[in-house]
Amino acid sequence: MTTDPLPHDRTPGQSTSSALEPQLGAARSRRRLLAAGAGASTSVLQQRETPAVGMRGSLLIVTGPPGAGKSTVARLLASRFEPSVLVDGDAFFAFLAMGAVEPWLPESAEQNDVVIQAAAVAAGRFTHGGYTTVYDGVLGPWFLPTFATATGLDQLDYAVLLPSADRCVQQVAGRTDHGFTDESATRKMHEEFAQADVESRHVIEVVGDAGEVVDSVLAARSAGALRYPN
Repeated sequence: MTTDPLPHDRTPGQSTSSALEPQLGAARSRRRLLAAGAGASTSVLQQRETPAVGMRGSLLIVTGPPGAGKSTVARLLASRFEPSVLVDGDAFFAFLAMGAVEPWLPESAEQNDVVIQAAAVAAGRFTHGGYTTVYDGVLGPWFLPTFATATGLDQLDYAVLLPSADRCVQQVAGRTDHGFTDESATRKMHEEFAQADVESRHVIEVVGDAGEVVDSVLAARSAGALRYPN
């Protein structure tokens, strides 16, 4: 896995607070999800890592093929820092209205470039604002230079979650809260990540539960193994 904060579409006589209620409710729901994520694993219930006052934030990209567990891991990671932001890359594709092309098709290249840069600008702005920013989305190494440039940051951390193709397919098939269930597209994107030209230090082995993957990502990040550019 935003709305216009200005209630231009409220009906005559409708109060501003009433018009904003759906947005406020969505924001409260997202905060509850982050809070719930913090309790999903005992290993994640460690003291949050808080940046020093006045320190510029950092950006951590959590990517991989569909079904890799990106969203769960990214949510848990965001709960480990304060202040933090969780940027949902899929949301930027959802902004496309008429003429949208499925992003795994060859003819989507130009569209994807625009969407990826828009998401990168948002992630970069949050980071420049002092937030530890976690980006959750399908961002192959072939898009990383474009994304990194658009953030305006000198450096970021890039983690690729890569379980087996069968595990990804199983995860995708079992989804109940996500519109994407295409097995052939899942296998295609898994193959693209598996064959991509990316240094092995960026690849996180996914064998345990989400909490263990979070610990692996944080350990690699602390060691400087996820840094891009190096």
